[in-house]
Formats: sequence, C-alpha cells, structure tokens
Amino acid sequence: GILAAVAGIMIYISLDELLPMAHRYGHGHLVISGIVLGMLIMAVSLLML
Repeated sequence: GILAAVAGIMIYISLDELLPMAHRYGHGHLVISGIVLGMLIMAVSLLML
C-alpha cells in the first residue's frame, strides 16, 4: 500500500516537471508516446507474472 502511494507521488512529480519541459522544447508528443509505451510494457509484464 505505502509503496504504491510513494510510487504514485514520484510519477506525479516527474511528469509534472518533465511534460511542461518537453512541450517547451518541442518534443511533447515523443514524450507522451514514450510514457504510454512504457506503461503498456509494464502492464503486459505484470499480466505475464
């Protein structure tokens, strides 16, 4: 429970910093695609357990 909460906080903080910076430098779509792909890979790997 507590580890999931900490992980959620870390993800929120990193996305809160990285997404605006990526849009500022013009690579926003690439960052969003990478995040979605990473989440899909993690979900598939968890389903395979």
